[in-house]
Amino acid sequence: MLRITDLELFVRSSALGSFTAAAHEADLLPGQVAAAIKRLERDLDVRLFARTTRSLRLTAEGELYLPTALSVLQSLRQGRENLHGANSTLRGVLQVSAPSDLGRNILLPWLSDFRREHPELTLRLHLSDQVADLFRDPVDVAIRYGLNEEANYIALPLAPWNRRVLVASPAYLARHGRPQTLDDLQQHACLLYLQQGRIYDKWRLGNRTVQVSGPLFSDDADVVRRWAILGEGIAYKSWLDVSANVATGELQVLLPEHPGELSPVTLVCPHRKQLSPGVSQLHLWLRERFAAQQPR
Repeated sequence: MLRITDLELFVRSSALGSFTAAAHEADLLPGQVAAAIKRLERDLDVRLFARTTRSLRLTAEGELYLPTALSVLQSLRQGRENLHGANSTLRGVLQVSAPSDLGRNILLPWLSDFRREHPELTLRLHLSDQVADLFRDPVDVAIRYGLNEEANYIALPLAPWNRRVLVASPAYLARHGRPQTLDDLQQHACLLYLQQGRIYDKWRLGNRTVQVSGPLFSDDADVVRRWAILGEGIAYKSWLDVSANVATGELQVLLPEHPGELSPVTLVCPHRKQLSPGVSQLHLWLRERFAAQQPR
């Protein structure tokens, strides 16, 4: 019979790429993790990992089984929340880090409502476009765009469908015209900002990457959105950041036939032991609200 702890150790070993790292995270010995994986492989009658002295990677069967394991663990977690979450009183301090634009314009009212639902909870919101170090900075969880390839933390999906879009204001388009092709972007003022510490001036659209430039740059992505509304240029932003402005006509989507790159939103924390009731309930709360923002 499959053991839930074996599934959990399988998922974390695949994410961390190491039995030793998974053992450290779970406060176990590496041999205990290896034994759990062997037990799971025996129960499933497949080999889940290809192991050498220097590397650990999933086999084709392991890759195929990983989504099932994740789904089972998520269902169990949600079942526990359904049984006990509604009746529990959240207390203590919950520190959340989020990107500036998403935090100010989307998360702020949602987090305020969440805190009203749990009046004994103290909520601290840290807004920055610099990626928080969850192992060093004073935050419990972070809400992030994109996925960290190192996968050295627990990542819970919030808006996996989110994409970037090209937008500009009607005033800018009236003065400079609407780009008809991706190459036309090189003749326009493009609004630039930092992404992972670097100027984000290579925009991926469809199967093309376009090098862009412009006279305005900020380390705050919310400033770039505001510049776009003011007619200063073309922005390449998360749909979640600009959807309200598109709905009001302040911004228009450009070249929709060239879809922007995926920019999923996730809630992350550094350790499974930090999946407290507060974090779990916040995840469910935000996931429902993000789902309502998905384009139909």
